[in-house]
Parts: sequence; C-alpha cells; structure tokens
Amino acid sequence: MALKPIDNALLLPPETIKLGVNEGNKTAESLPPSADPIIDYISSENLEPISDPESKIHGLVEELDSKDWTKVCESLNDVRRFALYHSLLLLPILEKVMLVAVKAMKNPRSALCKTSIMASSDIFKVFGDQLLDSTINAFDNLLLQLLLKASQDKRFVCEEADRALNAMVKSVTPLPLLNKLRPYVSHSNPRVRAKAAITISKSVSKMGLEGMNEFGLVSLVQMAADLLNDRLPEAREAARNIVTSIYEAYTRNEEQKQESWQNFCQSSLPPIHAQSMVKITSSP
Repeated sequence: MALKPIDNALLLPPETIKLGVNEGNKTAESLPPSADPIIDYISSENLEPISDPESKIHGLVEELDSKDWTKVCESLNDVRRFALYHSLLLLPILEKVMLVAVKAMKNPRSALCKTSIMASSDIFKVFGDQLLDSTINAFDNLLLQLLLKASQDKRFVCEEADRALNAMVKSVTPLPLLNKLRPYVSHSNPRVRAKAAITISKSVSKMGLEGMNEFGLVSLVQMAADLLNDRLPEAREAARNIVTSIYEAYTRNEEQKQESWQNFCQSSLPPIHAQSMVKITSSP
C-alpha cells in the first residue's frame, strides 16, 4: 500500500501571529483575514497543570471534536496536561481521546498531525500497559498511524513519530507490544516494515530468554531471518540487532556459546538462514 505523504498542508505566511497554547486556551487576536495561526509545539516539561481540571474534563471530548483545527490543537495540549498532571481524570475517556488522536494524525495539516503525535507520546509515558486494555482497537489504530507517520516524507512529522514509538517501547511491556507489532513486519510498504523492525529490535533488547520463549523463540528467530533479506537497510540492521539480542539471551548460561547457537539455528531455520544467523554472531 503506497503511502500518501502529508505534503498538502497549507503554507503559512511568515507574518502570521503565533497561537500560544500553554497558558490556558488562548486564541490569537487580530489575525489578518487570510492568515493561519502558527502552533507552538510545547515540550512536555514546559506543560503546566490545569487550574480547574474537574471542570475542564467535562468538555474535553467536545473540544477535541471541534471543526476549528487550532482549537483541536489546543485541546490536544490539554490532553497532554491531563495525562501528565491529572491522569485519573483522563483515564475514563482515554479510548475516545486516542481515537481523536488517530483522526488528527490523518489530517492533512502537519501542525495538527504533529500535535497529536506529541499527545500520544505523553499518553504512552503515563498510561503504558493500560492502553492495551482498549476494547475498540484504539491502541492498534494508534500504533498503525504512528508507523505510517514515521515512514512518510515530512521530516518533522516523521521525527516526532519516531519519538512517540520510542516512548511506547519504554512504557509498554515488551511481550504484548511484540504481539501488536508482529503483523507490520509483513506490511506491503517497506518503510513501514523497517519502522516496525526497528521498534521490535528495541523492544526485544529489553527482554530476557523467558519473555522470548513466551513469545516464541523460533518465531522470533524466523522473523529476524526474514527481515535480514528485506529491501531497506534499516530493516536489515534492525534484524541484526534482534539476532544479537536473541543470541545474548540464549547463550547467557552456555559455555560453548557459538556451538549452542549454531545448533539452535540449524534446528529452527533453513540452512541458508541458519548460516546467516551464525555469521552475524561470529563477526568481531
């Protein structure tokens, strides 16, 4: 499936007025009739608590559904503030918020897309494994969109999506995350496969042998073997990292490490793939 890069965002004239979204929900004043506001991208550490969160939470979902994209950006920053400082209030509507984030990521406006990705990062950091409990596939839809955005051509959106995927790896337990990521190493888009492979390699590096066995050690090795022959070098490099992590976990208590690894690979893979695995771990 060919990706459609988000390159059709409206160009913003340099004389436009900035729209601040940190101190409450301020709107730009005296905007020229044809001007679009510029959105401030606020780092997590610069976000502040909400002064009256109990009152604010009641209208959050409605504000997120606004037809005014700048108000949606403001509301997504409010989501981030709720996540960081008032997470218990956000939890009951978290699935709805995640669906809004996915919708915003699909928007052709890069500013809205990036703001939603930043919101997803903070949501990952705070809620972690709780996101896996979604009954409406909210996590799955969010993961797919992040892989797609990390694979597209708009650099500042791509880099933000990479950061969100890293936040996800740090916050979500490796085993269930691997099960969520597994389908994407077979995605039709090679860039999505590469991003999935990179994310998997980072998650696998956090696992011990017990977790790998629970996922399926042979399945993990076969996945890495397939990625070693992928089209993009990023996917192949990620595959090598996966192999190294598996090798270190598998041979940790073995005296004859290389021999034990070779026997395992030969019993689990076709000869040519087994040879590739052994070659990776025997290299200096």
